[in-house]
Amino acid sequence: MTSFTRRDFLKTGALGLTGLSVFQRAFAGDVTRPVDPAAILNRIQLPTFPAREYPLPDFGASGDGKTDCKSAFDGAIAKCNQDGGGTVVVPAGVWWTEGPINLKSNVRLHLRRGATIKFSPDPKHYLPVVLTRWEGTEVYNYSPLIYTYQATNVAITGDGIIDGNAGTSFATWKPNQSDDQLKLRQMGNDLVPVHQRIFGEGHWLRPSMIQFFGCANVLVEDVTIHDSPMWVVHPVYSYNVTVRNITVDSGNPNNDGVDPDSSVNVLIDRCRFNTGDDSVAIKSGRDQDAWRIGQATENVVVRNCDMNSKANGLCIGSEMSGGVRNVYMEDCRVGKVSSAIYFKANLDRGGMVENVWVKNIEVEDVSALIRFTTDYHGYRGNHYPPVFRNFLIEDVACRHAGIAIDAVGVPDAPLRNITLRNIEVDKADKVKDIRYTENWTMENVLVNGEPVTS
Repeated sequence: MTSFTRRDFLKTGALGLTGLSVFQRAFAGDVTRPVDPAAILNRIQLPTFPAREYPLPDFGASGDGKTDCKSAFDGAIAKCNQDGGGTVVVPAGVWWTEGPINLKSNVRLHLRRGATIKFSPDPKHYLPVVLTRWEGTEVYNYSPLIYTYQATNVAITGDGIIDGNAGTSFATWKPNQSDDQLKLRQMGNDLVPVHQRIFGEGHWLRPSMIQFFGCANVLVEDVTIHDSPMWVVHPVYSYNVTVRNITVDSGNPNNDGVDPDSSVNVLIDRCRFNTGDDSVAIKSGRDQDAWRIGQATENVVVRNCDMNSKANGLCIGSEMSGGVRNVYMEDCRVGKVSSAIYFKANLDRGGMVENVWVKNIEVEDVSALIRFTTDYHGYRGNHYPPVFRNFLIEDVACRHAGIAIDAVGVPDAPLRNITLRNIEVDKADKVKDIRYTENWTMENVLVNGEPVTS
């Protein structure tokens, strides 16, 4: 089977910002049912694999935690791919690798119970640079620790552990990154050709942990992930992505749990997040670089997840300049986080977030329960107001919030068609700050035992 390339992805009918949404009929000024989650789930195709198995020890690997298994991973994956597909089996043991694991089409990487893949902390092992997306801007940078480029039918499964081992290396780089971060953002702003955006050695931009770049039919299931360099599971320009029953326990800076990024048809189901940043953050690129590409994240279901983080729970943004549409979040439990339900952008971003339905959320203790912000940090002085429209948030129970509802639009781009229904906050230090909205409705919203109206 041929690989599903980024060019194929961008040509696909329902995927571009100017293309036809499968849910374009869902809104006609009616916020009662903004998306159809069943329609999204019916579109998501799981990968399939032949029954052949390729045990890692057969390719010279040792699970002693000391022997470099990089060449064994490369050999097993290459052989599996050449034979038409199957499963690379990682048995019990600690499998040390001095460099990235590069998955290929029709390959499943399966970690049996008791297996740990442990990555070298030496940044030089993640060179040469590869094409990636860093905080929403395309760049050639250090390779993600597990990197899959333009592959079809790929999976990471099993009861084992993936240990990024980044706490003493990559994860310490954030205080040094500002100059490179600003340089890359300026390159994106100026539309510098991507092949000229070369970072890597001598720079301080941390790689993602697991990245699927331009892939189709992707599954990440059951594994536990520790000690990530940066964003943990990061599908970019990918199609039909399922992430289910994984545990992310990684508290390093910017350790978002799952970041669907300009990706379409995504399910995040029954996951447990204890993260250093947002549990789930839906993205589509940053500013001018994302407008150049013009690819939205579309058709996303997030359900049955437990969320605890040093930042936020359910998020869209702030890198959302390519647009986000048709998102359904249901039956999630949010513990102690900053914001529980958070939609974030600033006046550099442009872009549009539309057709979002959040339902059946239980929240413990947060700074803000529901937050829309158009002045997120990192603002560079432009005036491209983001558009937020067509949201239904209902059946939400919260024990304590610093502020229950914090929603501030822009005077010339108000928050439009927002309905809050059946929301109850036992205790809030502040009830609301709602400004610059149009067609904002609240039905059966109770804060501190008192009804809140529009």
